[in-house]
Amino acid sequence: MVTTVRSAWREVPPHQVRRFAALAREEVPALAQDILREIRREYPQLPLIPDEFGEPRALVGIRQSLEHFVAHMAVGLDRPHVHPRVFQEFGRGEGMQGRSLDVLQAIYRLGVRLAWRRLAEIGQQVAIPAPAMYELAESGFEYLDGLVAESVRGYAEAAARQAGERLRLQRRLMEQLFADAPPVHGRGRGYRRPGGPAPRHGLAALPVGGFPPVPPAPPSAVPLAECAARIGWSLPERVAVAVLLRPARDAVAPAVADGVLLDMECERPRMVVPEPDAPGRRELLARAAAGWSGAIGPAVPLPDAAKSLRWAASAVDLMERGLLPTGELLQCTEHTEALVLLPPEELIEDLTRRRLAPLERCGPTHGRRLAETLLAWLETRGGAPEVAARLGVHPQTVRYRLRQIRELWGADVDDPDRRFELELVLRARRLRGELG
Repeated sequence: MVTTVRSAWREVPPHQVRRFAALAREEVPALAQDILREIRREYPQLPLIPDEFGEPRALVGIRQSLEHFVAHMAVGLDRPHVHPRVFQEFGRGEGMQGRSLDVLQAIYRLGVRLAWRRLAEIGQQVAIPAPAMYELAESGFEYLDGLVAESVRGYAEAAARQAGERLRLQRRLMEQLFADAPPVHGRGRGYRRPGGPAPRHGLAALPVGGFPPVPPAPPSAVPLAECAARIGWSLPERVAVAVLLRPARDAVAPAVADGVLLDMECERPRMVVPEPDAPGRRELLARAAAGWSGAIGPAVPLPDAAKSLRWAASAVDLMERGLLPTGELLQCTEHTEALVLLPPEELIEDLTRRRLAPLERCGPTHGRRLAETLLAWLETRGGAPEVAARLGVHPQTVRYRLRQIRELWGADVDDPDRRFELELVLRARRLRGELG
């Protein structure tokens, strides 16, 4: 059984409703002026923006809202409310100016209170029963909710547009900072600046991190400063750049602190961290990137941000190959050995073939044991007892292996350059997990 809700307003005789609506409609222009005057008194900082006809947009909005409500009241309160679109513009304007909607909503409530006071006077004048006026008041507050909803919609649109513009400007700023860097989605080997010198060959050409030396070419200071100012980013003296690996396609972005630039549009998201050596900054980054894997490059002067990016990208390459641990934000400065020895793979492999050629005469197991003993000896520069303690074997075993090493390599183990190259390739093998 359907129960019909009784409407006190509908029980008011039609001629009374028509008389009430006519008097209210006559009051609209003056009432709108009074409401705007009171709003200006309460909120003198509120700007009055004229429309194309020179009339304040706020006054137009107040008048339209009153006219729409009176028209709604005249045809029955159970009809859907119609809200002027100008209230979307009010919300959009607050969003564009970076203000909250709190003041705007307070202004709406003030306007409704003043309007209701005048409508109540008209209701008494034409003898509208009290229950019907209560119902009219409820409809007025429902109408107010609709006006607020329109403003919230406009505010959200402006906020989304501003957020998109900020992201666009932030990506442009990061592109300027990284203008000197190779793509972060590749291994980086063989990168050559256009017009730069051809790469050299051999150990003397081994670059730090596997990248050829790049002459400094800092981005233009003027556009960089302008772009930074447009997003309110203060140019720091030093930065560190992080490269991240997505744990999943739909992973929630790291909750970075204010001032940290984050670009999630790349296959490997990137972060620019200002003043990375500030107290507590490392702990904040670790918490923000919880659940993400990645690496953060060394702190460098702002014009050298591309260099920090290259180190971080190189570390992430090694993480993807299983040569560095995942599951956290690694500090490149704590993995210098791996970053120096592992990326220039072809050079290290060529040197390994030449310097470890004597091991080809030994079997795989014995050859690995000799290599581990040689590395321990090179690292300790001690006698058999020190090497034995490092390897966990008997000193006599070490003496036997060291005699074999001298037979295999001869005078090379006494030459400082050859010892350095041997330690280099053996450390690289250990980093790859080929030695214990």
